[in-house]
Amino acid sequence: MDNDMESFFEASELLKAIAHPVRLCIIAGLLEKGCCNVTTMQSCLEIPQPTVSRHLQKLKSLGIIEGERNGLEIHYKVVDPRVIDIINLLVK
Repeated sequence: MDNDMESFFEASELLKAIAHPVRLCIIAGLLEKGCCNVTTMQSCLEIPQPTVSRHLQKLKSLGIIEGERNGLEIHYKVVDPRVIDIINLLVK
């Protein structure tokens, strides 16, 4: 049995981040569309924009998503291959 607690801690943080229903929906939507901005996500999720932004910040801080500025908008996409594999197993 491997006792690498640091990697177990990292994995548990990743799983906790994607376990939230809103974040799970955001990730699945981004994988389906390729990329998206906050305004589009907010209208699809029907929750306040600041709430969407908080969830995006959590995902971004863990390296699950990245944002690319396009003028005044930021388009987000999923970049963590582990998360892509997990979501494909769970959602598709």
